[in-house]
Amino acid sequence: MKKEEIKGEKDVMNLLSNKTEFEKAVLAATFKIPKGKVTTYKRLAEKICRPRSYRAVGNALHKNPLAPIVPCHRVVRSDGGFGGEKKGAESRRNLLEKEGIQIRNGKVKMSEKILV
Repeated sequence: MKKEEIKGEKDVMNLLSNKTEFEKAVLAATFKIPKGKVTTYKRLAEKICRPRSYRAVGNALHKNPLAPIVPCHRVVRSDGGFGGEKKGAESRRNLLEKEGIQIRNGKVKMSEKILV
């Protein structure tokens, strides 16, 4: 299956068959983040019922084989910052700006309006 043929969560899950159950849960929840919205590593961990696993969430997203279909760029730190290496953070910041997310001083301007 080509990336452009992916239509929904079922297709995504089929392509993630080689991932752990935890990684699948993280990537499935990330797939559901709509354009123009963001969440945090902590909120994502809570969403998959693993509230203390926010660092592991980051590790799972780092290994995302389906970016940008699974939009890991929509997951940020609780302070709105971008984790990871500088080049990758800049790329994620640019993607979010293109989606209409406001960035101030290198961080997402966090508000209840954009958080899921």
